[in-house]
Amino acid sequence: MERAEESRLMSQIEERIILLAPLTGPVVPLADVPDPVFAGGMFGDGIGIDPLEGRLVAPCDGVVTHLARTGHALTLQTPQGAEILLHIGIDTVELNGQGFTAKVQQGAHVKAGDLLIEFDQDSIATKAPSLVSVVAVANSDAFEIVERAGGAGHSMVKSGDKLLVLRRKGATAAAAAAASASASASAGGQTASASFHASRVITLSVAGGLHARPAARAREAVRGLEARVEVRHEARVANVESVVALMGLGAGEGATVEIHGVGPDASKAVEAVAHELLREVHGELDETPARFASPAPRQAPRASATPLDPNTLAGVCAAPGIAVGPLVRWDDAELELPEAASGPSAAESRKLDRALAAVDAELDSTVRDASQRGAVGEAGIFAVHRVLLEDPTLIDTARDLISLGKSPGFAWREAIRAQIAVLDNLGDMLLAERAADLRDIEKRVLRELGYVRQTARALPADAVLAAAEFTPSDLSSLDRTRVAALVMAGGGATSHAAIIARQLGIPALVAVGDALHAIPEGTQVVVDASAGRLEYAPTALDVERARVERQRLAGVREANRRLSQEAAVTTDGRAIEVAANIATLDDARTAVENGADAVGLLRTELLFIHRATAPSTDEHRASYQSIVDALEGRTAIIRTLDVGADKEVPYLTLPPEANPALGLRGVRLAQVRPDLLDDQLRGLIGVTPHGAVRILLPMVTDANELARLRERIDDLAHAMGRSDPIEVGVMIEVPSAALLADQLARHADFLSIGTNDLTQYTLAMDRCQPDLAAQADGLHPAVLRLIEATTRGAAKYGKWVGVCGALAGDPLAVPLLVGLGVTELSVDPVAVPGIKARVRRLDYQLCRQRAGDLLALESAQAVRAASREIWPLE
Repeated sequence: MERAEESRLMSQIEERIILLAPLTGPVVPLADVPDPVFAGGMFGDGIGIDPLEGRLVAPCDGVVTHLARTGHALTLQTPQGAEILLHIGIDTVELNGQGFTAKVQQGAHVKAGDLLIEFDQDSIATKAPSLVSVVAVANSDAFEIVERAGGAGHSMVKSGDKLLVLRRKGATAAAAAAASASASASAGGQTASASFHASRVITLSVAGGLHARPAARAREAVRGLEARVEVRHEARVANVESVVALMGLGAGEGATVEIHGVGPDASKAVEAVAHELLREVHGELDETPARFASPAPRQAPRASATPLDPNTLAGVCAAPGIAVGPLVRWDDAELELPEAASGPSAAESRKLDRALAAVDAELDSTVRDASQRGAVGEAGIFAVHRVLLEDPTLIDTARDLISLGKSPGFAWREAIRAQIAVLDNLGDMLLAERAADLRDIEKRVLRELGYVRQTARALPADAVLAAAEFTPSDLSSLDRTRVAALVMAGGGATSHAAIIARQLGIPALVAVGDALHAIPEGTQVVVDASAGRLEYAPTALDVERARVERQRLAGVREANRRLSQEAAVTTDGRAIEVAANIATLDDARTAVENGADAVGLLRTELLFIHRATAPSTDEHRASYQSIVDALEGRTAIIRTLDVGADKEVPYLTLPPEANPALGLRGVRLAQVRPDLLDDQLRGLIGVTPHGAVRILLPMVTDANELARLRERIDDLAHAMGRSDPIEVGVMIEVPSAALLADQLARHADFLSIGTNDLTQYTLAMDRCQPDLAAQADGLHPAVLRLIEATTRGAAKYGKWVGVCGALAGDPLAVPLLVGLGVTELSVDPVAVPGIKARVRRLDYQLCRQRAGDLLALESAQAVRAASREIWPLE
């Protein structure tokens, strides 16, 4: 037995592996390949061929262990364990797949001579440095080349000619190779030279764990890198190219995962993925104005022993409000899709490809439209849908089913449902909610394939729409003027549909349970989303009370709107400017319609994101000029760029930061990219009439920073021929700025308090962290004392102070801010009439007296209770 085994091993050691030419063309010695990485043998020993035709065939029997996403390269494992890299052209990864068509899939078993990849020689030759292609032995530590075509000259080979002969280096090497191949098989079939391996173990800190957004960022992080990266969690393994596979790992917050990479860029790729999975991108899902930001709404507290009223269902508030109307079922009936294909597999596969391309174009348009409207969070949601749409796990599964004779619609639905089942079975609520995104792209593609009617649904007035769960595309297509509320049997307050409902201002209730399905369509219901309740057989009195409350609130809003163009002056004559926070031209028009006295904060970030290059000076000026023109003589305070490493601005290429909130934010960005600030300042200075724009500088921490920036603004203005003074203000967002307000006021024309960040930095609580957001309250006495220090410091030099953060739009905070000396409140445009009405009912002297008293209280809750008692809400 031992002799037989020894004989078998010796036979394997001596066995030679013949590799046939995979291409037709002149042979190029490896040292002459016009790429130092290949020429230096970093991919292993091998040979080059300058192809004369666009067909790459298998040089031997084997398994495709890796197929590049861009289709320009693949790795083939021979039965003996040799890893053969076939790489078409030099730097062709930069073409991002253009000109390449893979004819096999990863994991496929191929025979020598099988067609692997077709490529367009003419197209690639005009875009790539060279068409010279490489055949390399990736695990050259275990195999050596003993014979090669061409000798020392550049001979010609035809596809199928003998190109290379390999043999194992020895018994030890053979054993090592076998062990490597065995380990590779257990990890999904990937092997490579040890020098191309990298791995790292991390603990996920991103909120919610490895859900759709960080998975999509991880996938994007490895684009263009020559490496195959897998993420492993417990017994599961996922290729980083597949977002759905990454979500399917079930790795929640705090989970430990291993990132493993193979390839020349393995170390770089592993570190890039680790960076994306460890960093927290603030506000990436929430685009609602900061004054409305709150933790995920929860079900109203109710003692467990207290039964629900009859005919009442409990749920979780996803968006507050009250609604009365007929229940309308939104759920689409299960479609009867034909299982069998109606034509050849290739034709059916092309149908799916066309549908995917059409939906991708539709989503791209939706993302751009949302970005232009300032709906950054909504844009992010649909951007993730685009990533899911091209996920290889979904597409490969669907194509496999099509190859088995299934119709494209049936195949697509089965691929989606398989992944939804994986997520549903993980027991992770957040990941289960992400399954709604998969259902959304399922609907979109089936609709594009012609399986779903595209006619708009006719809704009755005040419809209360009910569904197992809504998808974002449902909400983007419905007639919002006829929808009073949304009610879902499942879902959660962190789902994308819930986020969009809050942005639209539609009351929404989620997690009501299956009992929702038993309510007959057309039943009149009362939805008190704020209290987490649905009454499905309300009494006439219940309905009347709900309608009266809705009408009362609507009447108050209308009365405030009629007076919105009038000034906001307290009963004893203190004038308070009520301005608007805006981001777009449409916002500016809304601000004027709602009576805003000015623009207290124009966020300029939208001009920088969702584009490949930074805006020019002319683009800046034109954008700001259009907004100033729309304001009809009102002034605009325009904040310079406030982004950092936590924002998705690809051309910034900022270094990774462990805590972006404490890094290169605001004016600190000028330290590494002064050109960005200079171009923006030139655009601002160029707006006419002069004086219509005031410049606001974010994240200033001391007077030296401000003095340098003020000097820079003056220099640019002088170079542009302006001699009139330019008003420059400072954002008070960090405690140091508040405590040094008197020093800042010497150089600034005004101070504007950003209470969102000031609260975050003062209380050391991330305002984007749901578990802490309720405690990160701007009415905390510590924050109020910093506001008081700011107004006191500004008063020493006769400078005015405004508030442009969430606190300015909080009715309970308004009397305190007025009493502390704030003279400008900048709020969401639609909130202007209500805040003006609140100011008109105040007595300034009483506000001054009682605000000082409230600074001595011990908590934000105590401050709120006292404010409600002294200045009752209407």
